[in-house]
Amino acid sequence: MIPRYSRPEMVAIWSPETRFRIWFEIEAHACDAQAALGVIPKANAEAVWRAKDVTFDTARIDAIEAVTKHDVIAFLTHLAEHVGADEARFVHQGMTSSDVLDTALNVQLTRAADILLAGLDRVLAALKARAHEHKDTVRIGRSHGIHAEPTTMGLTFARFYAEMDRNRRRLLAAREEVATGAISGAVGTFANIDPAVEAHVCAMMGLTPEPISTQVIPRDRHAMFFATLGVIASGIENIAIEIRHMQRTEVLEAEEFFSPGQKGSSAMPHKRNPVLSENLTGLARLVRMAVVPALENVALWHERDISHSSVERAIGPDATITLDFALHRLAGLVEKLVIYPETMLKNLNKFKGLVMSQRVLLALTQAGVSREDAYRLVQRCAMKVWEAGADFQTELLADPEVTAALTPAGIAEKFDLGYHTRHVDTIFARVFGA
Repeated sequence: MIPRYSRPEMVAIWSPETRFRIWFEIEAHACDAQAALGVIPKANAEAVWRAKDVTFDTARIDAIEAVTKHDVIAFLTHLAEHVGADEARFVHQGMTSSDVLDTALNVQLTRAADILLAGLDRVLAALKARAHEHKDTVRIGRSHGIHAEPTTMGLTFARFYAEMDRNRRRLLAAREEVATGAISGAVGTFANIDPAVEAHVCAMMGLTPEPISTQVIPRDRHAMFFATLGVIASGIENIAIEIRHMQRTEVLEAEEFFSPGQKGSSAMPHKRNPVLSENLTGLARLVRMAVVPALENVALWHERDISHSSVERAIGPDATITLDFALHRLAGLVEKLVIYPETMLKNLNKFKGLVMSQRVLLALTQAGVSREDAYRLVQRCAMKVWEAGADFQTELLADPEVTAALTPAGIAEKFDLGYHTRHVDTIFARVFGA
């Protein structure tokens, strides 16, 4: 991923240096297990660990690969240059390249998941804080972009919190799903390596043994992982879209923090644009771009092919780096989001009580009017508000069919704003706990 949308901690997981370090640890732990089984001399296993403080020369490995056309062999050749040819002769004993590549990839994915979980925690903390801050800040709820009924800004934040909390649980499950390793040899039969080696390597690398592999770890695990990243990205976009709508000039119920010296447009000095939210929408598309290739990686020929390999070399770093950046950008956006309660109230009252139409409808049915007639009466008064800018309560009071069923006091009571917020505490308890 380009540096503009990258954070160093996540980038480091995907660096060649980190990859070769993981490869080395897999090979070294495998040698330890082989020595414990008496398959190779203990001295040779100990000799491999001489390279534990080595910074592997990526340029040298690339040069060897240019000849061998095989990345794992190139690495093993370079490792032998540090360990000694005779001492390293038992490295990779009974293993195949995928034992190293797949196990290492899953180590990287689990480490990436841990960073993403930390990013989600920051987003959740920001959403929770803003939800409680604006628990009772009334705003108009909208359906189809049109005024519906009152809600609160706190409920908006709480809704996003609940979604991101579900996403956190999904990522935990996806991390567990992908945290497997395989050291099972060619076609996965353990013919030339004892299953105890796999168990030891996995334990040392923080993984669990893959119950049954071919020559590769099954890719449905990875498909689930990347699909989860796509769902999280869509959750980020869901929040970003709401902020973009709230920042529209005609709405302006909230806006991104506009820092001193910031410029909104090269042409129009007055502009304050929702650039962070728009950027998050774009980043979400990039993360979701990895999902379909990951799904298509599930189907491989027989016990192994490498059609998945080139895909994962790209989507592994790109999807995790992009999502990591997006999570922290979203957290900062929410933490500093500027809220305008007065504008929210002004927008709610823009159509002079029209948003209370359902309460009047229900009151008429409770008073004995059929639902069809009640709907007709309320809609008749409502259309005058839409079309002529009338006051809804005034129109109701002037309608003889309405007042035949409801008293003026009964009509006025239906315009109590508190009616719509009386269960906010109940919803908050459901989302955040008692």
